[in-house]
Amino acid sequence: MVEELKAIEKNGTWTMTVLPKHKHPIEVKWVFKTKLKPDGSVSKLKMDMKSAFLNGPLEEEVYVTQPPGFVKKGNNAKAIAEFKTDMKRDFEMNDLGSLGYFLGLEFYRTHDGMFGHQKRYIGEILKRFGMESCNSVSTPVIANIKLDLEPSNEKVDATLFKQIVGSLRYMCNSRPDFCYSVGLVSRFMGDPRQAHLFTVKHILCYLKGTTEYGLFFLKRFEGVTRNLKAWVNSDWCGDQIDRRSTFGFVFKYMGSAFSWCSRKQSIVPLSSYEAEYIASAETARQSTWLDTMLEESLVECCKPIQLWVDNRSAINLAKNPVSHGRSKHIETRFHYLREQVNKGRLEMMYCSTVDQTANIFTKALRQTRFEELRDKLGVKRFQ
Repeated sequence: MVEELKAIEKNGTWTMTVLPKHKHPIEVKWVFKTKLKPDGSVSKLKMDMKSAFLNGPLEEEVYVTQPPGFVKKGNNAKAIAEFKTDMKRDFEMNDLGSLGYFLGLEFYRTHDGMFGHQKRYIGEILKRFGMESCNSVSTPVIANIKLDLEPSNEKVDATLFKQIVGSLRYMCNSRPDFCYSVGLVSRFMGDPRQAHLFTVKHILCYLKGTTEYGLFFLKRFEGVTRNLKAWVNSDWCGDQIDRRSTFGFVFKYMGSAFSWCSRKQSIVPLSSYEAEYIASAETARQSTWLDTMLEESLVECCKPIQLWVDNRSAINLAKNPVSHGRSKHIETRFHYLREQVNKGRLEMMYCSTVDQTANIFTKALRQTRFEELRDKLGVKRFQ
C-alpha cells in the first residue's frame, strides 16, 4: 500500500491539501468479506481496505480522504506483532494467523518449507464430473500421444468438455506437472470428439492418484544463492494439424518454481534449433517482467538471469554474430533474446537433455521420466 501511494504521488495523481469549505471528500472504508476454511465452512470475517481510484482525465477537482491504515507485511515478528496490537486497539478485528487457504489454494507447512496444493478443489471436480470412483493412473497423458481433429470419431458434449478443461486449467495454478496435457486438450474446444474426451478423463484419473501432491516452496536459509534461473525447451513441429511447435519454460527462485508455461509457438519453425531459439526469446520476455516484479517487491535477485537450454545451436545463434545470417528469416521480435544477452541481463547456459526440466512442458513422457521431472519441478506428496 505504501509503494502504491508513493507511485500515485510520483505521478501527480493527488496533492496533500486542506479540505476547502463546502467540499465533500470521497471516503475510504473497511469492507468485511467471508473467510472460508479449506473444507468450505465459514471461518471468520476478514477486512480489506477499499479506496476510490480515478481513471481518465478530469477537469473537476476531486477530494479524497487519506486511508485510515495500511496493510503491513514482512519477516520482523516483533514489528508485525506491534502492528497487530495497534490495529486491534482501533478496530474490531481478528488475527487470521498464518496463510492457510486463499482463492481455492491451500497451504500446508512443514519444517523445511511450505506446500501449495488444491486437494479440496480436486475432490470437488472429480465429484462434479462423476469421476470420484475412477481408477488412478501414473501419468496425465499416455506417452507419445498425438491428438488430431479426429473427424471420424463421434462428437461429444462440447459444453461438458469445456467445463472439464476449464476446471483443469485452474488446477494448473499449483500443479505445473500436467500443464502440457491440459494445453493439449484445450486445442480441441471448438469441436471435441470421443478421443479428446478420453484424454481429458485420463487427466482426471491422474489427479485422482495425486490428490495429496502439491508444489513445494523451500524455506529460505543462509548460504542459498538468490539466483533467478529458467529452463526452456521446445519440440519441433509437434502439432499434427498446423505443425507448430510446443514450448515451455519454468522459472525458479532459490530452488523453488514460481512461474511456468506450456503453449504453442505463433509461427512454424524451419528447424529444431530455430524452435529452441524462438522459445528462448519468449522466455527472455518473461524474465524481464519477472525481474521487474521482483525488484518492485524489494526481492534481492543476483544478475544475470540464467537461461538453461539443451540446444547449442540456439545458444550460438544468440551469442555469435557470425550466425546472424542464419536468422534473417526469423521475425525481428524474437531477436529480443540476442539484445538481452548482449546487454548482460541474460546468460544462456547449456544443459543436457537429461537435466532439461522443461521437457515436461513439451511432450507426453513415459512414467519414469515424467516422475523424475515432476520431482525436479518441486511437485511432491505432502501427506
